[in-house]
Amino acid sequence: MDLSSFITSLTTSFVIFLFLMLVFVWLSRKPGNNVIYYPNRLLKGLDPWDGSRTKNPFSWIQEALSSTEADIISMSGVDTAVYFVFLSSVLGILVLSGLVLLPILLPVAATAHVKPTNGTFSSLDKLSMGNIEVKSPRLWAYVIATYWVSFVTFYILWKAYGHVSDLRATALMSPEVKPEQFAVLVRDIPQVPEGKNRKEQVDSYFKTIHAETFYRSMVVTDNKQANKIWEELEGYRKKCARAEAIFAATKRTGTAEGTRPTNKIGFLGLIGKKVDTIDYCNEKINELFPKLESEQKTTIREKQQAAAIVFFNSRLAAASAAQAVHAQMPDSWTVTEAPEPRQLIWRNFTIKFYERTIRQCIVYVVVALIIFFFMIPIAIISAFTTLDNLRRLLPFLKPVLDIAAVKTVLEAYLPQIALIVFLALLPKFLMMFSKAEGIPSEAHAVRATSGKYFYFIVLNVFIGVTVGGTLFGTLKTIEKTPNKAVHILGKGVPANATFFVTFVALKFFVGYGLELSRLVPLIIFHLKRKFMCKTEAELKEAWAPGDFGYATRVPGDMLIITIALCYSVIAPIIIPFGVAYFGLGWLILRNQALKVYVPSYESYGRMWPHMHARILAALIIFQITMFGFFLLKEFVETVLLIPLPIFTILFSFVCSKKFYRSFSHTPLEVASHELKEIPNMESIFKAFIPACLRSEKFDDGGDQFEDALAQFSRSGSTV
Repeated sequence: MDLSSFITSLTTSFVIFLFLMLVFVWLSRKPGNNVIYYPNRLLKGLDPWDGSRTKNPFSWIQEALSSTEADIISMSGVDTAVYFVFLSSVLGILVLSGLVLLPILLPVAATAHVKPTNGTFSSLDKLSMGNIEVKSPRLWAYVIATYWVSFVTFYILWKAYGHVSDLRATALMSPEVKPEQFAVLVRDIPQVPEGKNRKEQVDSYFKTIHAETFYRSMVVTDNKQANKIWEELEGYRKKCARAEAIFAATKRTGTAEGTRPTNKIGFLGLIGKKVDTIDYCNEKINELFPKLESEQKTTIREKQQAAAIVFFNSRLAAASAAQAVHAQMPDSWTVTEAPEPRQLIWRNFTIKFYERTIRQCIVYVVVALIIFFFMIPIAIISAFTTLDNLRRLLPFLKPVLDIAAVKTVLEAYLPQIALIVFLALLPKFLMMFSKAEGIPSEAHAVRATSGKYFYFIVLNVFIGVTVGGTLFGTLKTIEKTPNKAVHILGKGVPANATFFVTFVALKFFVGYGLELSRLVPLIIFHLKRKFMCKTEAELKEAWAPGDFGYATRVPGDMLIITIALCYSVIAPIIIPFGVAYFGLGWLILRNQALKVYVPSYESYGRMWPHMHARILAALIIFQITMFGFFLLKEFVETVLLIPLPIFTILFSFVCSKKFYRSFSHTPLEVASHELKEIPNMESIFKAFIPACLRSEKFDDGGDQFEDALAQFSRSGSTV
């Protein structure tokens, strides 16, 4: 990429960001858009504007900068606060690295006198390590720089791990009653002994071991049929509410009697008998409700599975039970901490110990194959989307590609946009694979998906583009002179820094501009409100903001830190762009955390060890990259870099030993803190009842069924 294309890319990306920021300032001040720009505040009953609509339009920046960690926790939870620790840590690594690397390495590279080979070096490339000649004593500066980046990373991550550990402990010591802190998940329950049912087996087992602290058990059931009926019932309830809203609207706009809505009951409402929608829905509701009640009782009595949620009368007792080995054999009576009720994946509870292990192995193999075979199209994309390769492979495009304006725009954006679109196709598949492992909670599935996605994008995007882009462009040269492949790679890798700089710039200028302006959610909401939403429930569903989406957001950030670290010494010019990405991200996402996103679960910082490990993985990739690049430079003192990956592995080991156990289990000294009130154990128990097994009469009588359900659970069957 030449300098003009590079500047064009940065300038246009910046202009787009300014435009999107002004759009945000304008649209967010309109009262009708409050549900898009301030949903978190609205759901908490707060005034979006703090009582004033005359505030400075850019006051959101000041609010984000002045907000504290406590503000983030109160509005969006501990997980969000931990994510900002991650952003701050990475920002600190890049800033401290840049303060030394930029003033030292840029002059060292710029004053070197290596002649361009075949015109491959642009003005930007002359600021990189590629401009240093083989065996040059200037390479000592790069060796020292590699050590500096590594030790800065160790220092920042050590402090961050301790801080997150304190955040987690403080949250778990909270005097507030949290149902999951009084429960454990029990899987791999053995065969039921003769003369007992499943509940009696579970109760007897835990009463024997935890006689003083055991409260009650909830045996997991096969809820598939009950859930199917419940979802159908809910569908008719929504349809009935919608029809009633339409009927009420016709009374206001038409005759006093109004027009009752009708629909056809055949395929997709396109064919079949036409019926009165309200009457038909009420008939179906009255028909399905007794059916649901009957199925609930059948499920509770006859569809019990080999898993249970066991409740204790104190969170100290539950924490102790979750950390204890209950059975002699590891494949029976597996006890772990219970996830939050809202993040349970019920269907995975009953998957047996060895089946989970086999599933995990199969998923890892499948994901490894996907990563490997996706490298081929990624490399092809990186090859096809360079102008030289497009001219060679598609010669009929030459007249268009030779137009200066077209050339500049395509060279500035085409490869980056193609890569971003290609990556957007993957996350849902990886989430599906993660849940197929038998993972019991949404938070755990998100962490597993994030890990898979991280390795995918690092191996395919970073390595695929770096190696593929270099080798594809020089394939014919390598065919003629294979012995020059390593030399060509050594020259080509620094040249890819400009691609990654523009990729990072596009991500933070355009990506964060769209994040702040929320144009896509805004357009979708207004279209739904105008053409689809008839009830308050439908309207609320249309503007529901969702959460941060850590399964894709964290790996995306990890790709940027991997790129920034790996090129920080080879081409230090990338560091300011990495700083801009994480700095701007911290600012904009701070605003979104305080006003927009609503967390769908709380894991109290369980994502941090995952983040920490992936940053260290990126650091090892950086160290290996530097080792290989020094070898290409025929620098004898390269052996001095051998200790660095060893230091990184040792650092990871020490951090794991010091901090990780308090993340995998709740420390007893944390769980022993007093609550502000005596917990209502019945409320805690009911919090875990699946929606399809709860008693919900639509008009009245629900309490009677709730009592019956409780009696079933006490007298031998359970939810």
